[in-house]
Amino acid sequence: MALIGKSSVAGIQIGANTSDNRFRTGRFRLFRTLIDRVLAEKQSCSILDVGGTAEYWQAFGGDLPAKVKITVANLHGDLPENTQAMTFARADACAMPYDDNAFDLVHSNSVIEHVGLWDRQRAMANEIRRLAPRYFVQTPNYWFPVEPHCRTLFFHWLPEPMRASLLLRKDRGFWRRAEDIGDATQSLQSAILLDRRQMRYLFPDAEIHRERFMGLVKSMVAIRG
Repeated sequence: MALIGKSSVAGIQIGANTSDNRFRTGRFRLFRTLIDRVLAEKQSCSILDVGGTAEYWQAFGGDLPAKVKITVANLHGDLPENTQAMTFARADACAMPYDDNAFDLVHSNSVIEHVGLWDRQRAMANEIRRLAPRYFVQTPNYWFPVEPHCRTLFFHWLPEPMRASLLLRKDRGFWRRAEDIGDATQSLQSAILLDRRQMRYLFPDAEIHRERFMGLVKSMVAIRG
């Protein structure tokens, strides 16, 4: 698989529900502290958003200072026109066309689970770590009982053949009812969730921040700041 961002099958869109927006608002508030640290050290802040969208920044980054410049890189979807604050680029999260430390800060929200299997997830993590001295990488937690894409309790803990059979029967969350077993398998493998140990391995120089819902870890953020 060669995904960088959220696919049309597996992607969670901005504003999907009140709970998602609440978590994303709190998450962006945490990310804003990294921006402020950069601006305290220098006159500008360059951000690379790996797999992001213009809509995300319109929703959560509308009040950023003019000296913050954002490059949004994605492998799929239309490329919006560049603006004074935002530049859009076509790029693969696992092989980015930028020099080491080309940016002050890398941001990625709910993307690393969509780039493919372990080798590609590790390649994406390595790219993020080399592209900036600071980074902020969020991903859902495998051990949270509700799968965030199909919105079904315990679904992702079932064997893949069983999950494929269930997806052949009806729509599940953001996943549409599969047309055949190949379509079902492709949907299932478009989102490979990680746990905390795997995130620690991928980002050994980061602090792993845990987001909780009803006492359970819903998602994790690897932060090097």
